[in-house]
Amino acid sequence: MKKKIVFISSVYLIIDQMSKALLERFLELNQSIEIIPSFFSITYVRNEGAAWSLFSGNQVFLIIMSFLALYVIYVYFIKNKSLNTLELWSYGFLLGGIFGNLIDRVIRGYVIDFLDFTIFNYHFPVFNIADIGIVIGVFLTIISLWKGEKDGNNRSNRKCQEN
Repeated sequence: MKKKIVFISSVYLIIDQMSKALLERFLELNQSIEIIPSFFSITYVRNEGAAWSLFSGNQVFLIIMSFLALYVIYVYFIKNKSLNTLELWSYGFLLGGIFGNLIDRVIRGYVIDFLDFTIFNYHFPVFNIADIGIVIGVFLTIISLWKGEKDGNNRSNRKCQEN
């Protein structure tokens, strides 16, 4: 079962890294291509921080936090657990996204962002495929935890069986 998480996160990581490699190959830094006028552009930026450029310039801290997040996810949510399909996808997206941005931070010293949206005159911070995986993973994890509590499941006592 955990092999499925590795597969999902690996595929997601490859998609993330390929999108960033293509972006670097075909766009100049800060270049923007408008796809849908006044709504969506592909804009090549480098983010030296986390979401909304928080902790900008603190790459060592962000790298340590990424490894800590990976450790916590594995120990408290995956290791020795029997996982349902929702959890497999949530942890796959989450791990793929975290690894995607971690690779950027370690190799480049910054994260490549390029998805640029303006909605109702609000210009969102530019983000990437890895960020989407992290958000989807967190959202699905919250749903999974909520469903487990709602159904009265005590997940801590179930053991995972490797497929």
